[in-house]
Amino acid sequence: MASDTETGFISRANGDGTPGPGPEPDNGGGGGGPTMKTLARLCSRDEEERAAALEELSQSVLVCLGLDRPGSTRLGKETLLHLLRLARSCPLREVRARATELLRAAQEQGVEVPRALVSGPSAFIPARQVLKDGLEQDILIESFLSVGRVDHVTMVMALHPAYLSCFLKTQHALLEMDGPLPRHWRHYIAIMAAARHHCSYVVQQHSASFLEAGGDESWLSGLQHAPAKLRVLGVLNKLLAHRPWLITQLHIQELVYPGAELRWSLAELIHAVILMAHAHALCSFVWGCGLNPEPDHTGGHTFRPPSPGHPTRSPRSPANEDGRQELADGAVEVEVLMKRMVELQEQQEEECTHEEMVTRFERERSESIPTALVRGAPPERLLHLMEDPDFRYEDFAPRGEQAPPTMRAQDYSWEDHGYSLVNRLLPDMGQLLDEKFQVVSNLTYHRMAMHEGVDTHTLRKALWNYIHCLYGIRYDDYDYGSVNVLLERSLKVFVKTMACHPQQTTAHVYHAFWKEFRHSEKVHANLIVLEARLQAALLYTLRAITHYMR
Repeated sequence: MASDTETGFISRANGDGTPGPGPEPDNGGGGGGPTMKTLARLCSRDEEERAAALEELSQSVLVCLGLDRPGSTRLGKETLLHLLRLARSCPLREVRARATELLRAAQEQGVEVPRALVSGPSAFIPARQVLKDGLEQDILIESFLSVGRVDHVTMVMALHPAYLSCFLKTQHALLEMDGPLPRHWRHYIAIMAAARHHCSYVVQQHSASFLEAGGDESWLSGLQHAPAKLRVLGVLNKLLAHRPWLITQLHIQELVYPGAELRWSLAELIHAVILMAHAHALCSFVWGCGLNPEPDHTGGHTFRPPSPGHPTRSPRSPANEDGRQELADGAVEVEVLMKRMVELQEQQEEECTHEEMVTRFERERSESIPTALVRGAPPERLLHLMEDPDFRYEDFAPRGEQAPPTMRAQDYSWEDHGYSLVNRLLPDMGQLLDEKFQVVSNLTYHRMAMHEGVDTHTLRKALWNYIHCLYGIRYDDYDYGSVNVLLERSLKVFVKTMACHPQQTTAHVYHAFWKEFRHSEKVHANLIVLEARLQAALLYTLRAITHYMR
C-alpha cells in the first residue's frame, strides 16, 4: 500500500510508458520479512495451505527479529504495515491473532511498530455498528480469500450483503478479468478519476494495486510521466466527473477516429469510461460514509507511541450527543414521512398535465441547494494527477435561461439502449452493471427507523429520480412533486453534496438528516446515490458513443 508520509507518492522513472507491465515490485520497506508469495498464500482456500503460509510468515518475522541488530536484516516498513492490516481487518481469526502476536513480539524487541490512528472504518458511524456481526462474516471471509484484504469500503457495504456481493463481482471484472486494457492501466485510470474528487482513499488503494500490477512508479508523481494515450482521457474524465451532460459524439470521435494519433478502440474506450464512472461514484460513497484511511494508508497509521490521555479516535453516535429534544424532533420527522408516503401511494391515480410535470421537474433541477465549501484545493500529491482542477459541477440554470437540454429517459435509457451497447463492446459487463442497478433499486428490509413492515418503494424511487434530476435526466411518467414531499431539505443537501461535490461532505451534513434512522439505512441511501450517479454518467457517454456509431 502506498504509505509514504509527508512526501506522498515517491517518483522513480524506470520505463518508456508503454502498456506492457513494468518491473515486479519488491516486498517493500527496504528491509526483511515475508515475501509477497507468502502473504498471497494466506488467502488460499485450502486451510492446510493457509496454515503453512501462516507458519512461514511467523518464522520469517521471528528470524528478522533475531537478527535485529545494527548491520543486520530488519523488518521492513511494508512488512510491518502488512501485519498491522492483518491484525486490524483480517476476518480469519487465526491470521488476525498471529499478526497481533508478531507485532507485539517486534515491539518487545525494540522495533518501532505502527499503530492505527482510528478505531473503525468510518468517521461518521461507530465501529460497533458497522461491525455489529463481527469481522468473521461469510461475505468478509469470501472477500479476503478473493481479493487478499477486507477494506473499509467492504466493511461498510457489508451492512447490505446482497449489494456487496454484486459490487465486488463487478469491480473484480473491471479491474482483474480479461479485457482490452492492461491491468496497471486500469488502476491508473481509476487514480486519474479519483483525483477529480480529491479522494486520497481511492487514489491510495489503486496506487498500491497499480504498483502490484507492475506499473511504473514515476506515473504516480504526475500525469506528465504517464503515456500520452492515457493523458488524452483528461477531458472525458473531468466531464464524466462533474458535467456528463456536456459529453458529445465529438469527444468520442477525437479518441476513436481511425486517423486519431493516439487512437482508442471502442472496446478500450468503453472499458475506460466504466472505470472512470465507477471510481467517481465510489468517491461519492467514500466521502458520504466518512471512510477513514486504511491502517496501511498515509494518515491511517503512525510509528509514534500514543501520547498519554490521547486514545485512538473513534466516532460517537450523534444519538448519544444531541440531547432528548433532537431525538424527539427526529421521531416526529419519521412519523411525518410515514404519513406522506401513505398519502402519496393513495394519490397515485391523480392525473397531472404534461406541462405541470415538466414544470415540477425544472423546479427541482434548478432549486438552490447550497453546498458549503469546506475543502478547497486538493492535496499537492493529487493536484499532479489532474488537469483543470477548478472545473466542477455547475448548477442548472432556471428554465428559460441558458441551460443544457434535458435528457428524457424515454429517449435514451439504460434498459433499452445502454445495457446492450455495453454488453456488445465489453462482454458480460452490461449484465454485471444491470444486476447491481437492480439490486440497489429493489433493496429493502421493509422497515424505516423504528417501524417494521413498511413499503419504502416511493422513498427509494424519489431518491433515485432526484439524483438523476440533478444530472438533467427526466422521467416523463414521474411526478417530481413527490421529491419535495418525501425528501426534506437536510436530506437534499446531503444527496446533492455527495452526488455533485463529494469532497465537501462533512459529519454535520451526514448527521443532519434522518436523525432517527439506523446508520445502515443511511448507508443504503449512499448506495442509491452511488449507483444513480454512476448510471447517469454512463447514460450521457453511451448516448454519445451511440451517436458516433450511427
